[in-house]
Amino acid sequence: MRIRTQVGIVGAGPAGLFLAHLLHLENIDSLIVERSTQQHAIERVRAGVLEQATVDLMVESGLGERVRREGIRHGGVHLAFLGRRHRIDFEDLTGGRAITIYGQNELIKDLIAARGASERPLYYEVEQVSIAALDTSRPRIRFRQAEQEHEVECDFLAGCDGSHGVCRTSIPTAGLTIFTREYPLGWLGILARAAPSSAELVYALHPRGFALFSMRSAEVTRLYLQCSPEEDPDRWTGDAIWSELEARLETSDGWRPNRGDILQKGVTGMRSLVVEPMRYGRLFLAGDAAHIVPPTGAKGLNLAVADVKALSNALVAYYRERRTDLLDGYSGRRLPRVWRAQRFAWWMTSLLHRFPGGCPFDYRRQIAELEYLTSSRAAMTTLAENYVGLALE
Repeated sequence: MRIRTQVGIVGAGPAGLFLAHLLHLENIDSLIVERSTQQHAIERVRAGVLEQATVDLMVESGLGERVRREGIRHGGVHLAFLGRRHRIDFEDLTGGRAITIYGQNELIKDLIAARGASERPLYYEVEQVSIAALDTSRPRIRFRQAEQEHEVECDFLAGCDGSHGVCRTSIPTAGLTIFTREYPLGWLGILARAAPSSAELVYALHPRGFALFSMRSAEVTRLYLQCSPEEDPDRWTGDAIWSELEARLETSDGWRPNRGDILQKGVTGMRSLVVEPMRYGRLFLAGDAAHIVPPTGAKGLNLAVADVKALSNALVAYYRERRTDLLDGYSGRRLPRVWRAQRFAWWMTSLLHRFPGGCPFDYRRQIAELEYLTSSRAAMTTLAENYVGLALE
């Protein structure tokens, strides 16, 4: 089957679905292909911290009903060390800006509903996806679904299919440079049926390693423990997980996370990756296909949304005015902000984790930095500005 569309999108994660939604609002046609099932895309437990600009864009684009009703607005976070919690007041330090806790799977549900209402095509469970003719005016997506071959002719392609997708690997090696760093760190993450015991996130540095208290709703908490990236989550019993979380998170005022049934657990390794440029011919990369950041700074999902906002603006300018300057400048505009996010994520990671091979000097230096950070308004403002995020282009 041969199909014609304006923008072909590979990947139905947040980047691909949000881009398609923004294009639909401007009456630009698109087609999305996705290898996984719709249910798998919804059930994946991923990011849950939305920057102010991400929430603002959701509201402006008609996706704000549930996030305004169910999202949990946080005006700050806590940094815990030496048995004490120290609050960083985002709203005070940034003129009223904040973050919102709203799971990526909830955003995916909103975007899928919007896509369905648009009646534009979205193909799940596709196989043998490939892209071709990237440096021509008619790039193509080929895929197989339900034993039928499809070929989609596009004006432009958006590679939103993650770090292991076909888009980035289809670019000739000479056409890009990949900067990467592997961290000797992992996070053992759990979802627990337990009411949050803190109204805001708690980031903790402990002699035994990093821990994070977060949440997904008024009934479900999300918690993390620093571990080896090769850690087997099955070796951790529920009692062992809760004991270690309490050891690393409990503070001298008696605060600790509430215990509850563990619903999910898994280990995520930490790495950084940046692709330069984020474009090849008529293929534009966005989200994890273009960059990966350690989760400590809560930037991954928000970077993806910022990418597709910039890309949608560029495509709108092309179709309305036949301007190509924004498309030509897409990578050059996005990369400085990507690297700024990498710097922040690296700084948060190095501030709060015990690295293998570290020594008592390293730990005392981290404590000194945290003491300075929590006592200096200028230092707290730097953290707050980076955490709540910049305005979108």
